[in-house]
Amino acid sequence: MAYEPAFTLLGPEIPQSPVLLAVPHAGRNYPDDVVARARVPMARLRALEDRHADRLVAQAVAEGGTAIVATIARAAIDLNRDPREIDPAMIDGELRGDALLPTGKVRAGLGLFPRRLPACGELWRGRMSQAEAAHWILHAHEPYHRAIAERIEATRAIFGGAVLIDCHSMPPLPVHQAGGPVRVVVGDRFGAGASSAVVDLTMALIEGVGLRAARNHPYAGGYTIDRHGRPRRNVHAIQIEYDRSLYLDAALDAPAGHLEECSRLLATIAGQLGELVRPDLPMAAE
Repeated sequence: MAYEPAFTLLGPEIPQSPVLLAVPHAGRNYPDDVVARARVPMARLRALEDRHADRLVAQAVAEGGTAIVATIARAAIDLNRDPREIDPAMIDGELRGDALLPTGKVRAGLGLFPRRLPACGELWRGRMSQAEAAHWILHAHEPYHRAIAERIEATRAIFGGAVLIDCHSMPPLPVHQAGGPVRVVVGDRFGAGASSAVVDLTMALIEGVGLRAARNHPYAGGYTIDRHGRPRRNVHAIQIEYDRSLYLDAALDAPAGHLEECSRLLATIAGQLGELVRPDLPMAAE
């Protein structure tokens, strides 16, 4: 099997900032064999995307930042899942028990290989072969995370520390209390991914432009934060989820609204966190 690269690296070859951005769910490359296996229209597969979230990193990259942006569609493989988060019912043949991690995401149909969505049920006509599953892990998932890890190490060598911002978008959240809806969620895996100083500054910058922010609820971050966040090594990883209605049209499909302002905010966060990172940055206490 030969496919296009699963991601692209944007920005300078040598890091100019301690901050690295990653976008795992905005890929729009749908390989022919993935489309052929689908039992639902393409519009349903696209519902898995963080639609146009790659556009959010444009300002940060223009100012010298680096971004690793997935090009492969999430329908093919979810780069923000543990490679063991596989629903065995999706795979033809028996998998070793130690090769599986049965999490809530897997049970919900959103494991490494997405299986179903509430609006349409099962996504695929049949099971994947073990060879196809192994191919996606070897040629998409592993290179993506290896690229992140290598860039983090290159950044630490220059600046003494690094911050990874994992960039996502979310459906509009319901309003459960006074104060209006939460428009941005910052996740740090409940303190495991980053120093509290990194999260506190990020929250303050978001709220400083009039957007209501929440920490870790309902999105605390996923595999990317677990794998790469190492605060005790001065490597901090956070996830930022933008409400899609902030930068997409009413159908939550095409860029519109305040895309430029959202991109500017992310660039500001990256710039300010770059100023914050130093070898003596206080560690998380949570």
